[in-house]
Amino acid sequence: MELTFRKGVRDGLPICLGYVSVSFAFGMMAVEGGLPAWVGLLISMTNLTSAGQFAGLELILSGGLYLEVAVTTFVINVRYLLMSLSLSQKVDPAMSRLERFLLSFGITDEIFAVAVQQKEPVNSRYLTGLISMPYVGWALGTLLGATAAGILPAPVRSALGIAIYGMFLAIIIPPAVKAKPVAVVVIVAVVLSCLFKWVPGLSAVSSGWAILLCAIPAAAFAALRWPVEEGEEEAKEAAS
Repeated sequence: MELTFRKGVRDGLPICLGYVSVSFAFGMMAVEGGLPAWVGLLISMTNLTSAGQFAGLELILSGGLYLEVAVTTFVINVRYLLMSLSLSQKVDPAMSRLERFLLSFGITDEIFAVAVQQKEPVNSRYLTGLISMPYVGWALGTLLGATAAGILPAPVRSALGIAIYGMFLAIIIPPAVKAKPVAVVVIVAVVLSCLFKWVPGLSAVSSGWAILLCAIPAAAFAALRWPVEEGEEEAKEAAS
């Protein structure tokens, strides 16, 4: 099937619907934290990073340093750099550098997963359609959440505020069940996070640096304990 703009829009629609619910929680949290609704919307329209936005928002609301915000969001979002490098091997050679530069803004976990599964080289028309729907859904959900923050009763706002945690659980539980290294990373990160939360002295570390000090050691431990050989990785890619 030809990869047209219309097919991209159709493939991006399910992602759009999922993004609306999560970004709704982001918009609501931004307004409840004291930010104007337009600021929350502007963040979503210029980032499209889900976990990075929530971490950044928490640091902004807690008065974190610029360096702390920059380093934390960079570490959380660095996976998009790797995804873009991988996807660059899949795109149509006719795609210009300017098109690649502009479209790289919209590479997220879900968009990457859909694009990389296409059998044909991915062209700019398809990627534009695929990215446009999730982008609209993320911005629309943020706007709706920011608007609803002043309308919905507190119990409803509190219930909707756990949407992001449900999304994270949905992301980590399936791979953790299938792969022992992933499960170990999750457990180590949780244990370290608890230490930074309740151990005197460690609890004084700000949330941004605590995220880094939990994520990096956990990932480094798994990388050293269960290294992936180049031949093994190529075999997995060929099988998929």
